[in-house]
Amino acid sequence: MKRYIITTKDVYLVLVTDLYSKKIIGYFDDNMKVELVKNALKMDHKNMIFSHDSVIHHSDRGIQYCFPNYSELAERLNFTLSTTQQYDPCENAVAERINETLKYEYGLNKKVVNLQILKKLVKQSVDIYNNKRVHWSLGL
Repeated sequence: MKRYIITTKDVYLVLVTDLYSKKIIGYFDDNMKVELVKNALKMDHKNMIFSHDSVIHHSDRGIQYCFPNYSELAERLNFTLSTTQQYDPCENAVAERINETLKYEYGLNKKVVNLQILKKLVKQSVDIYNNKRVHWSLGL
């Protein structure tokens, strides 16, 4: 699984992607504090399709992922933590690709009037990505 943050002016979005199914199974927007990624991790755990044993949680090296209470939560939920070695986008290729898809194919790179509209757009985009988009790696 990958975790990553898309930032737009004052809004932060954490997406959790199941690499097996290519589904975005957790997302949450609010702030850039550690609670943001903890809430996304909890959503991910609650919405997991497969067994909760031996799940690797991969993220970039953002400060939010380095807080002890975040790693303690991940451990309690049976996630094994993994982070990129450098700040190289190639180390997070799946996350970068999904960022690009949501921004440019679904228009999430546009300025939005308010948070309610943005939340609606994110929800619609995730629904389309999960339920209508075909994935080459899944045999279309």
